[in-house]
Amino acid sequence: MEMKKRALISVSDKTGVVEFAKDLVGLGYEIISTGGTAKVLSDNGVKNIGISDITGFPECLDGRVKTLDPHVHAGLLAMRSNPEHMAQLEKLEINTIDIVCVNLYPFKQTIMKDGVKFPEAVENIDIGGPTMLRSAAKNYQDVLVLIDPADYKTVVEKLGAGKVDIEFRKLLMYKVFQHTAVYDAMIADYLRGDLGIEFPDKITFAYEKKQGLRYGENPHQNAAFYQDAIPKACSLSAAVQLNGKELSYNNINDAGGALDLLKEFETTACVAVKHSNPCGVALGKDAFEAYKKAYECDPVSIFGGIVAFNRKVDAKTAEELVKIFLEIVIAPDFDDDAVEILKKKPNLRVLKLAGLDKKQDMHGVLDMKKVYGGMLVQDKDAELFDEKEIKVVTKKKPTKEQLEQLKFAYRVVKHTKSNGIALAKDFSAIGVGGGQTNRIWATNQAIEHAGDRVKGAVLASDAFFPFSDCAEAAAKAGITAIIQPGGSIRDQDSIDLCDEMGVAMVFVGMRHFKH
Repeated sequence: MEMKKRALISVSDKTGVVEFAKDLVGLGYEIISTGGTAKVLSDNGVKNIGISDITGFPECLDGRVKTLDPHVHAGLLAMRSNPEHMAQLEKLEINTIDIVCVNLYPFKQTIMKDGVKFPEAVENIDIGGPTMLRSAAKNYQDVLVLIDPADYKTVVEKLGAGKVDIEFRKLLMYKVFQHTAVYDAMIADYLRGDLGIEFPDKITFAYEKKQGLRYGENPHQNAAFYQDAIPKACSLSAAVQLNGKELSYNNINDAGGALDLLKEFETTACVAVKHSNPCGVALGKDAFEAYKKAYECDPVSIFGGIVAFNRKVDAKTAEELVKIFLEIVIAPDFDDDAVEILKKKPNLRVLKLAGLDKKQDMHGVLDMKKVYGGMLVQDKDAELFDEKEIKVVTKKKPTKEQLEQLKFAYRVVKHTKSNGIALAKDFSAIGVGGGQTNRIWATNQAIEHAGDRVKGAVLASDAFFPFSDCAEAAAKAGITAIIQPGGSIRDQDSIDLCDEMGVAMVFVGMRHFKH
């Protein structure tokens, strides 16, 4: 039998498919199609062969079975250079299929809909599509396989020129297996969540490239930013950039840390971050007051830093922000005149991220850290402490006001690199010591940063005091109350020191190491 040039087209995304099919017809290809795609092609004057005419079997089970047939897969998998394969096709009267253009059922779009039910999600798991793609991709040297409308024009040009090189075919093959791997990963992740399986024996994650980056942490490192294939609520990847240069690797990393801390607060807050550590955190009656207080925490370190708000930024606040060099300003919204003021700094990255003014639930989110040869996976640190576990361990009890200040300071230190110490007064961080190899250095650093403001302040530690030296340094500086997890075999030494110096100390039983 004479083998005819054939292309099988079955797509959910109809972008450019009519023009592509017409181009293939012009190059001498017969078009095979299915369901909705066949209708679109026919309605636009593209003659096509129904899949049932190829298989000799009607589509059935509500379209679940239509391409799962030897007349399709033998036509895809037969190696043209293998005489036995071609002889079998001849004997079975099966024509080759030279081009496959398929994109899959919209599983991602389905599970992103509000209130989607499990049966609907399952019904949008494509079976025939991935099977055809994988068959065609395996036989890449003989079959061109497309999943991306952006490749249609290039394929037509190469076919027209008669120069479809093997490297291009391999590229299309790669795109298919990458695409189906991500598709299956999304399905597995959805099922894992539905079943409540936290740490399976094998795990896959699906990400999509958001943007290429000029470089990584340093100019000699290449880098890119990938976002979750199923976007997370209020994630940095959803931000709309209103001004400034493109985001860098360090910008994105530091901004992520700023947002994590900002999401600790429901009242009006401002967070300033430098090199992944908070250098200014404050609450205020409005964005302006919160920023002024955050700035005063460390006017030196905030230079070149990132500032994030959980309330709209107005012109008055914007005027303050442009007085110094900042890398990024993030907020849920900006007044129009605030944007114009911020645009006076052409390199200042201004990011609008809707939802920052709402409570964010971080439960069920996984935190991952890559190490050479593997990956560490844990729950996101979504807790602060259990209110029922708060225990006053000193003779002196904190006042109600001090206790609220302690809780504020503990939120700050939770997002400070260990060993971390945070000092607070008037719901403002006045001194932060982070990333030190011992706790007394972090304590002394925070006290030094606070300066004259330290007297009457409160102190938070991300982990227990191994010795009484931190409590002693705090008491001598004029700190009046301390919050820490407790749990050291030398806890009593610190308690005795605080009793001696008249300092209140609270244990909460929950540590917040951050490495």
